[in-house]
Amino acid sequence: MSIGNSPEDDRIFPADDRDSIGRALQQTRIAAGLTVEEVSASTRVRIPIVHAIEEDDFSRCGGDVYARGHIRTLARAVGLDPAPLIEQYDAEHGGRPAPTPAAPLFEAERIRPEPRRPNWTAAMVAAIVAVVGFVGFTMFDGNEATKGTATAEGGPAPAPEKATSAAKPKPVKPVAPKPTESAIAAVPQDKVTVKLTATEGKSWISAKAANGKLLFDGLLLDGESKTFQDDERVDLVLGNAGAIELYVNGKKVADTFESGQVERLSYSKGDPEAG
Repeated sequence: MSIGNSPEDDRIFPADDRDSIGRALQQTRIAAGLTVEEVSASTRVRIPIVHAIEEDDFSRCGGDVYARGHIRTLARAVGLDPAPLIEQYDAEHGGRPAPTPAAPLFEAERIRPEPRRPNWTAAMVAAIVAVVGFVGFTMFDGNEATKGTATAEGGPAPAPEKATSAAKPKPVKPVAPKPTESAIAAVPQDKVTVKLTATEGKSWISAKAANGKLLFDGLLLDGESKTFQDDERVDLVLGNAGAIELYVNGKKVADTFESGQVERLSYSKGDPEAG
């Protein structure tokens, strides 16, 4: 004992006997009967990082934020209270950084807008466009008036048709021209000539020559016509006979076919006769 010193100055203070963070996690894990692989599987913290933390190496965590998160996760996995370990980590590594106030970072400096100057160029362009448009409209109106006067002098102008956007024009059904005497005379006398025209809708037709050759087999749409010739005979099958207008050797065949009626007909040279 030195002279002048108080007996209390010679007391020996015990050192901090707390386990390190890594040792506390390791001992608690071993006491819980868990392996590093099991802890890694349950926490999704990679095995090398678990080993490093248990050796108090936090450099592989990627920063203090991740280190605190790993410590908290591992502590809960082995049944240890994470709060004291986090406090110990902050004490050993400089503490948690103070949060930076967000207002100064995001507060934008208010800039007073400068008074806008009048755009004389745009005003001049607008004035020129207005003048050109007025002159063009005046000339167009004068031309229309001149045309109207000329029409009035030559005779009454036809009344304009009323156009309606809603009403659509009905399709005009093509009408097959009736054969004249000259057309009948132009038909070859040494052949059988059969002309079919669909006038009341579509019809399926089939036409064959005398030797059995297929001349046509298909659909004849409304308004369409087909003409067939053979040296001896033309055989027909009409799927919708009421829709067909029939000319044989230049003469119209009067028929009483009904819509949807199927007819089988055969024609040869000379005056038409139904077979």
